[in-house]
Amino acid sequence: MGKLFIVPTPIGNLEDITFRAIRMLKEADIILAEDTRKTGILLKHYDIGTKLISHHKFNEHKTVSTITGWINEGKTICLVSDAGTPGISDPGFLLVRTCLENGITVETLPGATALIPALVNSGFPCDRFCFEGFLPVKKGRQKKLCSISEEERTMIFYESPYRLLKTLRDFAQYFGAEREVSVSREISKIYEETVRGSIEMVIEYFTSKEPKGEFVIVLSGKNPKPNSPEE
Repeated sequence: MGKLFIVPTPIGNLEDITFRAIRMLKEADIILAEDTRKTGILLKHYDIGTKLISHHKFNEHKTVSTITGWINEGKTICLVSDAGTPGISDPGFLLVRTCLENGITVETLPGATALIPALVNSGFPCDRFCFEGFLPVKKGRQKKLCSISEEERTMIFYESPYRLLKTLRDFAQYFGAEREVSVSREISKIYEETVRGSIEMVIEYFTSKEPKGEFVIVLSGKNPKPNSPEE
């Protein structure tokens, strides 16, 4: 029987990939990619000629049985997303669950993901935190914000440049305009930037400067407490 490898890929700088990840991508029989054009740039950079097949949220329900069939035939499959670790706000969960339900071994390599650098760089307590990913755009948004309004842990969100200001304004409404926030964009890319301050201050900043790139919002919890030394 073959095996499924979950392989993180760089979120910006192409050098942010492990030696093991490169080796696995070279040795695999097939690479499943969210966008073959984007992954093709990475493979060309590292001279990887492995067969590349499209696997994304719009076709994963149709292709998952075929993929598990390949693995049962003995093929080694690597799953990658456009950037970061598959399954973290990216396709991957369905395939992993199906493989595990069918007794197929799944191994996830450690590697790039946007949420951890943004969390550590925020300066907020990171011994306990919760990852919320993308908030619902419409249905369920208000309910979600209400449900986390009393959260004391540091919270992490992903957001697009088109909805950044709306999300920050919603945060001001539900958490208070003085709540501390850290907004990172384009992590590990040329124009990487982190803006820290109250929600009100960060709203003013991105009102005067058009949001561009991919964003990670790190929001301090209610009445945050500093990390305490281990006893």
